[in-house]
Order: sequence, then C-alpha cells, then structure tokens
Amino acid sequence: MLQIPLWKRVIILGLCLIGLAMAAPNLFYSRVEGHNDAVAAEEKTGALTDAQAVAKAGWPDWLPSGLVNLGLDLRGGAHLLAEVHLSEVYKARMNALWPEARKALAAERATIGSIRRVPSPEDELRIQIGEPSQIAKAVEIAKSLASPVVTLTGVGQTDLDVTGQGDTITIKLSPAEQTATDDRTMQQSLEIVRRRVDAAGTREPTIVRQGADRILIEVPGIGSAAELKALIGTTAKLTFHQVVGRGSNPNAPAGAGNMILPDANTQGIYYTLDDVPVVTGDELTDARPDTDQNGYPAVAFRFNPTGARQFGDFTANHVGEPFAIVLDGKVISAPVIQTHIGGGSGIITGHFTVQEATDLALLLRAGALPAGMTFLEERTIGPELGQDSIDAGRVAAGVGFGLVVLYMIASYGLFGTFAAIALTVNIGLIFGIMSMIGSTLTLPGIAGIVLTIGTAVDANVLIYERIREELRTARGPARAIELGYEKAMSAIIDANITTLITGVILFVLGAGPVRGFAVTLIIGIVTSVFTAIYVTRLMVTAWFAWRRPKTIVL
Repeated sequence: MLQIPLWKRVIILGLCLIGLAMAAPNLFYSRVEGHNDAVAAEEKTGALTDAQAVAKAGWPDWLPSGLVNLGLDLRGGAHLLAEVHLSEVYKARMNALWPEARKALAAERATIGSIRRVPSPEDELRIQIGEPSQIAKAVEIAKSLASPVVTLTGVGQTDLDVTGQGDTITIKLSPAEQTATDDRTMQQSLEIVRRRVDAAGTREPTIVRQGADRILIEVPGIGSAAELKALIGTTAKLTFHQVVGRGSNPNAPAGAGNMILPDANTQGIYYTLDDVPVVTGDELTDARPDTDQNGYPAVAFRFNPTGARQFGDFTANHVGEPFAIVLDGKVISAPVIQTHIGGGSGIITGHFTVQEATDLALLLRAGALPAGMTFLEERTIGPELGQDSIDAGRVAAGVGFGLVVLYMIASYGLFGTFAAIALTVNIGLIFGIMSMIGSTLTLPGIAGIVLTIGTAVDANVLIYERIREELRTARGPARAIELGYEKAMSAIIDANITTLITGVILFVLGAGPVRGFAVTLIIGIVTSVFTAIYVTRLMVTAWFAWRRPKTIVL
C-alpha cells in the first residue's frame, strides 16, 4: 500500500534540510562574504582590523558559511587573453647551450680547429669550425650534448637535432622536445599567473590554456584589466640558501645573519637559513622532471654561467649538507648535497612520485615568466553591469517560477501545490549543492536554473497523468497513487539520463560560459528527480495518511 518506511522519510527530510541550510547563507550574501573574507585574513596574518572584526562578528561561526561564487559576468571584473611568446624559450635554450657546446668542442680544438658562434635564427645555434673536413667529428661531439626527451610521446628520442654542412654545425630542438618545451612553458606560465592572482586574494579566478599558446584569464571582483595586467607582471621570488638548522619553533632565535622560514609542504616545520642566498632564481634557466641513476623520479635543473659558478663553489664546500630552495618565503624543498655540482646543472633526488617531481620542476621554473606575453584582448566589466545581469536573471526566474506554479495548481489542484513546494525545495537544493562544492554561478548558469524551473515539473506531470489513468480503471486512490509513481518511474529516469548525458558532454568539452550552464543543468537534473519523485511522494503519503480520502480529484 501507500507507505514510506521511516528510515526513508528521515533520509528524504534530512537531505532537504541539509541542502536548504547550505543554501541559506546566500540570502545574506554580503554579510557572509564579509565574514569569510575576515576569516581568510585572520588565517593569513593572524590579526584583524577593526572593520574585519566587525565583519567576522556579522555571521556566527557555527552556521554554514559557504556561498555560490559569482562569475565575471555577474560580479564584474577583468578579462584578459594573453599570447605566450614560445619562441623566446627556444632562444634561451640555445643561448644556455652555447657555453656547453663551446667547452665540448674546445676539447678537440687540435682536430676541428677554431670555434666561433655565427648569426642564426633565434631557435637555432650555429657554430663554425676551422677545419671543414672534420665536420663529422664536430657533429658527433655536439650530439653528445643531447639528452633523452622525458615525455611519453618522446620515448627513444633526444632533445637536440644536430646537423653539419660545410664548416657549420646547426643545433636546434627536436620536434619532440619542442612539443615538450611548449607544454612545460604553458604549464609554467599558467602556474605563475595563478600564483600571482591567488596572492591577491581574488575569488574563483578562471585561468585556463586556450589553444597552443594562449591563456584566458578572468578574475571577478578586480578593479580593471590594467590592474590585472600589473598583477600578472610581478614575478615570484626564488632563492637557494644554506640551511643552518631545522626545528618546530618559528619564534626561536635565528642568530645573526639568519632567518626562519616555514616548510611549504609540512605544517609545523621551520628552517633556519642563511640570510644571503647562494644563488637566486634569476640565474636558473631550466628545471624539468628527470630520473636519477636508479630510475626513480627526480628533478634536473640548469643555471646560467654566473649561477653555475656560484652554485658549483658552494656545493664543493658543503657536500653532505642540506640546502634550501625557497619560493615566495617558503621552503619548497631541502635536499642534501650528495656531491660537487659543477657545470651549471644538477639533479634533485628524493622520495618523489612522478607527479611530485613534475610539480617541483614546475615550481622551480615558476620564479619568473618563462617568456613574454602579449595581451590580445582585454575587457573590464563593471559591477553595475553584473548587478543588472543578476536583476534580470532574478526577474526571469521569478516569472518562470510563478507561471509554472500557476499552471500546476490550475491543472492538478492540491497535487499541483505539492509539486510547487517540491519545486521551491529543488531551487534551494541547487544553491545548496553549488555552495557546498564552491561552484561559480555565471549568467548562462542562471539560464540553466531557469531551464530547470521549467523542466523540473515534467516528472510530476508524468506521475499525475499516470495516476489519472489508474483512477479511470476504478482502482482505489491509494493503489492508483502507488501505481502512478511506480509506472512513471522508468520514463522519468530514461528522460533525465539522456539530458544528464548531454550536460556531462557540455561540461567535459565546453569551456567558460558553456561549463557554467552545464554545471547548473547537471545539478538541476539530479535535484529535480529527487524532489519530483521522493519529496512529492512523501507529501502525498503524509496527506493521504492524514485525510484518508475515499476519492481524489486530479
């Protein structure tokens, strides 16, 4: 008969209450936002200004404080499309390779004659030798400078293409290494931009790669595109220091000429370092994932000639001692010097996974932008325009909600009222879930919510029409309601699964506004099925148990 077990009732009511509780802070958006900003500032600095203290007190700590983040088109902010100059990285690689090539060729000067660099395109290194008859020997020496390409697609290939013609050797990056270098450069640029934007405390920035050499940057809440460009132009500070000691007390005496910095990966660990860096990130030309002599993940790095000399002298005098790699005032790694590291390159070993080695290499390279960027498109969206979009979305949602409710009540009477209540709960659950997962609401996302309002009652229409059919067969009202829900279930599930598949495809393949629409669509489908089937059934069952009608009009 028409019964719902107690445990199911508890779960249904519990999920509804949790979802609505998580959505409730959005009704007090400004107060909760001020509270969250104050909490974040306190965690970062350990202290609050008077205004921040008032803002924090404006919302109780024990209440939920998650909010639906507003996207660029709703909050206002800045939009940039930047093009990364990948060719500059090729030029830097060739310039860094020249000292090594000159040293290797100079060892055979008696055979190949004089050596000098001649003008060439930026992505090539051309070296002229004094004995053209020994060009094959010179090419062989130059090829010894090549290393294996450390990517899955570049297995078995080296990073350099070396050719010889006449008295000139031409060296350039191999196609596999160019692809790997482009990917590393774009990842590094994304990481640097993300670190710079995050340091400004902005909310939910969008920083994604577009195409082969472009980066899309959207930062809600920032004043202007010019301000965002200035923010991205700053560089992270990377330094290498001698480690004096390690401990757990950040307030311990550091000693003259020393400083105490926290470990970036382990909370509660602090390093005492020499104030004067051994070498800085300005001298670092490259860092990439590699493997050590045992085949375990490691990180290879390379300095320019000045950094190579300074680092070589330091490692020669401090074998067996740790040195610290410091990025933005935090120790990201403190490996032990195993041997003298000369020649300007070395390897950092440790208990790394492949991902950790890749991340560390990325952080090492993130001291400065690897190449220049040209801003192809910049746009500032004022907060007034965003507020207009919110107001328009609110009106659209309100009108759509009102018309749907009127139609359902006019068509199905009391049962339509149940559907209207479930629709209200549905909207609350959408905002509750988006608040819990920290989702960003955009203008297309509002369109997704409005669409959900219109389609959410489809399941109720199917159920109620099925109940009408069962009532025409002279079944009792209880049995008709039960069969209505059971027989409409398969059609409801099938219809919503097909729409869900479309939403997932939009989310996976889409970007920007399309993803915003897909997120609200997917969440709306899930909550619509839940409220239309379970919440309305709970209300109908409770009403039927209370009134015990002999007949129902539907």
